Amino acid sequence: MKVDGSCHCGKIKFEAEINPDSVTICHCTDCQRLTGTAFRVSVPATASSLHFISGEPRTYRKTADSGRQRVQGFCADCGTPIYSTSTDPHPSRYGLRVGCLSQRTQLAPRQEVWLRSALP
Repeated sequence: MKVDGSCHCGKIKFEAEINPDSVTICHCTDCQRLTGTAFRVSVPATASSLHFISGEPRTYRKTADSGRQRVQGFCADCGTPIYSTSTDPHPSRYGLRVGCLSQRTQLAPRQEVWLRSALP
């Protein structure tokens, strides 16, 4: 499925190909803090299908309690989370944040992870 998205202020616009059956809710405490809410909803996209039409996300490298690092892409102007990816210099996959996708109403989550951290 082809999707497009943008940050809240519109500076960053992008498009990608995704599998709508791969939408996931993450309840980990990092996702709770990074979103300021109870969970985060993401869908993977291959690096080759992700194209930025305008703007360039700023990145932040977070370190989980496990020591594993992930790169978080976001708009430097409005703060909208755009994606997460590996720390590899040439990642093969990005976890797009469903909330910034125009087609978000069509993307029902199919699985949930880190349920032991889920808020009541």
